[in-house]
Amino acid sequence: CHSCSAVVGLLYPCIDSHLGEPHKFKREWASVMRCVAVFVGINHASAKLDFANNMQLSLTLAALSLGLWWTFDRSRSGFGLGITIAFLATLVTQLLVYNGVYQSRYTSPDFLYIRSWLPCIFFSGGVTVGNIGRQLAMGVSEITHKDCHDKVHMD
Repeated sequence: CHSCSAVVGLLYPCIDSHLGEPHKFKREWASVMRCVAVFVGINHASAKLDFANNMQLSLTLAALSLGLWWTFDRSRSGFGLGITIAFLATLVTQLLVYNGVYQSRYTSPDFLYIRSWLPCIFFSGGVTVGNIGRQLAMGVSEITHKDCHDKVHMD
């Protein structure tokens, strides 16, 4: 859901600010776009790669998701929010499928009503959207800072 992504994107800079840990690792749009590309690759791999069993696929996607976090985030808040988002989104998906609101497109669920690798996708998606939110928040704070600076010098 798009509004969920927007909320997640806003959560990351808010949590960073609340914890007093501004995220400064790889803060430029090129890095954010590489993160998006890696996330798309992980998502594509989950649907297209053929593994011997779901456990191999799940472990591979977990490693790739952690690699995405390590490469583009490395913050405790980013890791914690990624885990929280993965848990909550998986829980909501389980409930939706169980109650028949959402039909699973996967023919053989192996983790209750879904595929076991889905939390990895939610984790890496949370990290990716969080990086976008942080970058947008950084741009807004720079604009606000510049506007305030210009007004002080104009007066």
